Amino acid sequence: MNPKDRIAQLVNDLNRYGEEYYVNDNPTISDVEYDSLLRELEALEKKYPEYVLSNSPTKRVGGINQSKLDKIYYEKPMLSLANAFNEQEIREFDYRITKEGFIPSYVCELKIDGIASNAKYEEGKFLQGATRGNGVVGEDITANMRTIKTLPKKLNQDISVEVRGEVYMRKDVFNLLNEEKTSLGEEPFKNPRNAAGGSLRQLDSNITKKRNLDIFNYTVVDAEKYGLRSQSEALKFLVDLGFQVNPNYEHCDNIEKVLEYLDKWKDARRKLNYETDGVVIKVDDFAMQEEIGYTIKSPKWAIAYKFPAEEVETKLLDIIFTIGRTGNITPNAVLEPIMIAGSLVQRATLNNEDFVISRDIRIGDYVVVRKAGEIIPEVVRVNFTRRPEKTKPFVMIDKCPVCNHELVRTIDEAVHYCVNNECDGRKIASLIYFASRPAMNIEGLGEKLVEDLYRLGYLKSIADIYRLENHYEELIKIDGLGEKSITALLKAIEESKNNSFDKVITALGIRFVGSKISKMLASNFSSFDELERATYEDFYAIKDIGTSIASSLVQYFSENKKLIEELKDLGINPLVAKKNKENQIFSGKMIVLTGKLETMTREEATKIIEDLGGSATSSVSKNTSFVVAGTDAGSKKDKALSLGVEILSEEEFLKIIKR
Repeated sequence: MNPKDRIAQLVNDLNRYGEEYYVNDNPTISDVEYDSLLRELEALEKKYPEYVLSNSPTKRVGGINQSKLDKIYYEKPMLSLANAFNEQEIREFDYRITKEGFIPSYVCELKIDGIASNAKYEEGKFLQGATRGNGVVGEDITANMRTIKTLPKKLNQDISVEVRGEVYMRKDVFNLLNEEKTSLGEEPFKNPRNAAGGSLRQLDSNITKKRNLDIFNYTVVDAEKYGLRSQSEALKFLVDLGFQVNPNYEHCDNIEKVLEYLDKWKDARRKLNYETDGVVIKVDDFAMQEEIGYTIKSPKWAIAYKFPAEEVETKLLDIIFTIGRTGNITPNAVLEPIMIAGSLVQRATLNNEDFVISRDIRIGDYVVVRKAGEIIPEVVRVNFTRRPEKTKPFVMIDKCPVCNHELVRTIDEAVHYCVNNECDGRKIASLIYFASRPAMNIEGLGEKLVEDLYRLGYLKSIADIYRLENHYEELIKIDGLGEKSITALLKAIEESKNNSFDKVITALGIRFVGSKISKMLASNFSSFDELERATYEDFYAIKDIGTSIASSLVQYFSENKKLIEELKDLGINPLVAKKNKENQIFSGKMIVLTGKLETMTREEATKIIEDLGGSATSSVSKNTSFVVAGTDAGSKKDKALSLGVEILSEEEFLKIIKR
């Protein structure tokens, strides 16, 4: 390909990848691959300046602004940093500075893998928050940044200041969020950075609040105004004001100390509860920074060192398909065994049909594999230069790999499903999930044992788990088991009967119902009997339960009456623990709050209702016990009148709760 065409192709590809990263928070290539392509473009543009395009990403400071959020214009741009990938490039960075006669010391800060942000304060009070955007124009995310607990809303000094930092999601929060999304049948986030970006750009700040984001701050805009002379002083100043800075920064007297810092954190970073993909190295002295100066898109006095990503190339031997408890079919790569991050990897998820086709992954290819979040193996890309001849494009199966039933794919999902309720694969997956840690947590009843007991005919439904005690003499004769292991297993099964109601609901594996929704159900319904009597309207009236979940619940309890009765007869019928009855005046009641309350906030009223045994729901239905109407009550009050639901004034509500 000639240079002109290659430059055009790179500009097109990099702009598309940039939109995926900055706008959609859903990158399809790794940072390493992106940086490699960008460097190739920079080299070509330098050699052939006559072919440079006006929309080249080398001319852009940061991201791409294509969102519904309001725009914020920066007086002082948020510049991006040049990158370095090895020791030689770090030494070259230092040489470019020292050859001009400067004798710098540096500050090294871990580069947090999150979303760059800007926060303005007026007389000590948080005024405005924004993303970096393209460095000149950002997105207004004030409401969403207010939900970040580690961002102070009131400073320790009543000063006006502008600070910059990185919004991120902790690994433990990310893992819990993905567990929840997976249990609901939703596509999990790829990594904490994508999750943070998607959360921070929500139009509904209530969603952002639930994502538990954090922030590290690292820059004081116009720091000299506050008598600050160096980055080291600025970081301490931020802490004095009440900001959280990353505690692992270090002042380094020379470049050798910088290299020691890089080597120290290369492996130590894996023990942190947040993702860091490198180190930001800055000349410490502000006056020296200004003398060293800037390029058109980045400062000359700072550089971002990127840790090498642990990606390994191996051969894709086969693509097999597994089935989940809801019938979801997942393609999986069978790999030539490789070591990644200290563990042997032989399988990697391929997510769904669209994922495989968009990357043109084929059996026989050499593929690059990494651990997503350093945990889940995933195929990143194909090395097309090593593709063998006569490989065949991927074709998604149209029949269940277990029962051969026709698969179904709905318009709004990328996942194929087996809808045969009698499918052995679905049944085994349901049994495995029921016994798993997020569900009933039956120690000793792992995947292989479930599969063996199903094949031998001892387990056909989850109720059969509680009948295994009837087969004790037969089970102890099975190879690899014996009296000790079976006795321990039966004890764990018996103990699982004491699990809370929400755990039991989770274990049933109802589509779209994970641990969060199960807790909501357990707080609104005290037994299986109440759940079975509940209508679509009852479920839909509960906050955060939408049409899909409500329909799924109605369908499940309609189709599984026999199973629920079996479980109850076998002793799995937990009742939600009741508080002191004299304090449970709203027990079993579904209450809707509408309008503005004068004596308390909506959150305070909700807590009172829940503490007194009731449930504060968001929608009015015929099953609503009563509506509390404050001033400016609107459509919910009207609907209550039309349905004949009792309406209480705030004064009447206060009398009931004796306040």
